Amino acid sequence: MPYGIEKEGLIAYWPFDERSGFDAEDRAGGVRDDIAYALRAGKYQAPVEPMRREGVVGACLSFDGYSTYIRRSASAIRPPGDALTILAWAAPRTYGRCEEDRLAPIVNQHDREAAEGYAFGLCRDGRWSLQLGCGGAWHEAWCVDRPIPTNAWSFVAATYDASAGTMKLYLNGEEVARREVEHASAITPYVGDLLIGRNNKAVILAEAFSLNHYDGWLDELALYDRALSAAEIATAYRHGLTAHGGAVPALPPEDLVRFRGQRANDRHRPVYHLTAPAHWMNEPHAPLYFQGKYHLFYQYNPQGPFWNHIHWGHWVSEDLARWRDLPPALSPEAGLDPDGIWSGGACLDAKGVPTLFYTAGDFSRFPTQSVALARSAYPEDGDRDLTRWTKHPTPVVEQREDQGLYGEFRDPFVWEEDGTWYMLVGGGAGDASGGTAFVYTSAGDLLDWTYRGELFVSDYAKFPYLGVMWELPVLLPLPIREEGGGYRPSGKHVLLICPWGEGAKVEVNYWIGEWNRDACRFVPDHEEPGLMDVGDFHFTGPSGMTDPVTGRALLFTIAQGERTPHIDYDCGWSHGAGLPVSLTLRPDGRLGFEPIEELRELRGRKLMEAQGSLDAVNALLAGVRGDALEIRIAFEDARANRYGIGVRRSPNGEEETLLRCDRLGERLEVDRERSTLDPAERIGGVQGGGFSLEGETLELLVYVDRSLIECYANGRASLTTRAYPSRSDATGVRLWADGPIDRVSVDIWEMTPAFPDIHQPTRGS
Repeated sequence: MPYGIEKEGLIAYWPFDERSGFDAEDRAGGVRDDIAYALRAGKYQAPVEPMRREGVVGACLSFDGYSTYIRRSASAIRPPGDALTILAWAAPRTYGRCEEDRLAPIVNQHDREAAEGYAFGLCRDGRWSLQLGCGGAWHEAWCVDRPIPTNAWSFVAATYDASAGTMKLYLNGEEVARREVEHASAITPYVGDLLIGRNNKAVILAEAFSLNHYDGWLDELALYDRALSAAEIATAYRHGLTAHGGAVPALPPEDLVRFRGQRANDRHRPVYHLTAPAHWMNEPHAPLYFQGKYHLFYQYNPQGPFWNHIHWGHWVSEDLARWRDLPPALSPEAGLDPDGIWSGGACLDAKGVPTLFYTAGDFSRFPTQSVALARSAYPEDGDRDLTRWTKHPTPVVEQREDQGLYGEFRDPFVWEEDGTWYMLVGGGAGDASGGTAFVYTSAGDLLDWTYRGELFVSDYAKFPYLGVMWELPVLLPLPIREEGGGYRPSGKHVLLICPWGEGAKVEVNYWIGEWNRDACRFVPDHEEPGLMDVGDFHFTGPSGMTDPVTGRALLFTIAQGERTPHIDYDCGWSHGAGLPVSLTLRPDGRLGFEPIEELRELRGRKLMEAQGSLDAVNALLAGVRGDALEIRIAFEDARANRYGIGVRRSPNGEEETLLRCDRLGERLEVDRERSTLDPAERIGGVQGGGFSLEGETLELLVYVDRSLIECYANGRASLTTRAYPSRSDATGVRLWADGPIDRVSVDIWEMTPAFPDIHQPTRGS
């Protein structure tokens, strides 16, 4: 008997006690229902089973928030009539946005607009509801003041009794909400299928994603066509606690290592670059060093590989090379930031407490964006992982109506100099001027900020590609790299921005110049900005910090994925981060940038070390294969015009991505005409930008990380790109030139994972 109560009226009962496989047994009907799950298709790795773990009673099943659900044909399940009871143990990870006020259902078989069937599930902020149609009307019973908590088990129950004209909700055996239904009658049947975890009438996004999904764990789901009494529901609740000494069992922290491991064998998912454990991510931001650990946050949708209800993901590292996943640091909540936790920055406050500044999204207001603050709970819990944060209840900075382009105000960047804290907020100067960053200062409490004006305004008429607004402004002091390996101040700063708006080209642009902290103004040394990367849109979303350990200026970016929504659905992840980069002022006054030296800690076996002619080195390269590589090349005495390296190459060159220098054309390029034979992938063509050798030997530093490729030329140019070969043997490397090159030197290493503790997934047959 489910829940230790009579089986009378039992329609279906899914205990989810299976330990493996792609189905779940309905023990009431003796039916095994198929579990839909994106990773079972096995398109980019072997089929992977949905996640399971110990639940309240036996095992439980994980629903991933976008693709996991169970479907039962309407013809194979008895519909409820004059009464209904739904029982379940639920532990949601997130709530979602409740698009069109539609539930993220635990179970449903309904059409709200036709007032047919029933739905039971959650909405934003943990509100939950039983909804049903009868007598031509749609009725909803809501519990608002007793929300279902995330990451904890709750026993939820809902009943409908037409004879009494009541709908009731129970939480942990206690009635918490009810609704009286006038002219109550039998539930009007819905002819569609019953779904667990997915809404019958979900909102569709980008043709691939059904929103309004349940995200979390479910255990012991039961349906009855009678209204259980309060005493029976209390009995059901206590029955689940029998094996736990009468207490609700604690839900162990989310197994993010296992979550990441489910996608570890995806042939296109980067290994040593930073990625979210799963699903969608965008720009890393708010880098912070505290108590011997580097923290980095990122834009994250834990409900699926698409942009939607944005949280702050969180990584931590002791060496900037190997990282660990931590639970999301910040999540949207009612009142301050119900519609998203968007990009921001981090600093230590006057007491040395880590503090986050973020863009709070609230679509019910205008402007929809403001700057909010959250402080670490470290002074209370001593947790150096900084997993707990407390938000200040109101925004700390809001845009004034007379302040530039009204309504575009986001991405705070904060730092401290000699007891004064400075904040940049991305915006536009308005009146068809150009982008800018608004400057604020604070004396130390970080709650009161004084507006100091516009940092610097770009010339939209002259440089329309810089847009009418800047996102993600970053201002860093530029150090000089000394011969002994240390760093010293140069007196110069670098301002990095990402353009937005009409005419904008979404890339990272920069100026080198002077920062006047008294006037809060930046004066560039050059009118037209430099371009950080010539890979055409893949290298975006800057954030940075001055490393207190070394004095370096560190830059973090997003590496866009460039794939279709349908592919993102199938693989279960989207985008990743670029490698951390160190910025310096070169002796010639230009910006120098190279990946940080700590990445050498990720080197595995050295696969090759060779010098010689191009043909001789290529003969040795024929035995080198890999999709996670570091490659260092020097082309000496080159008389060729165009030359470079092909990576992700199949044995006969059917697939290959070519990185090259055009010496006479003064360009650094990638040729992706043969990067893949898969017509579903969006890549192709030739991308690149200006790069002059100026008489130097071409030295390339190339990082191949499955689909993500980064190329650095002579420490002053970079190209980031993506390649998605269809062939599993597209792992070769080949040098190429259209003319003589007397000597080439090549060093190649295997690279090991940035997240070393990865549990391999359970695979389906």
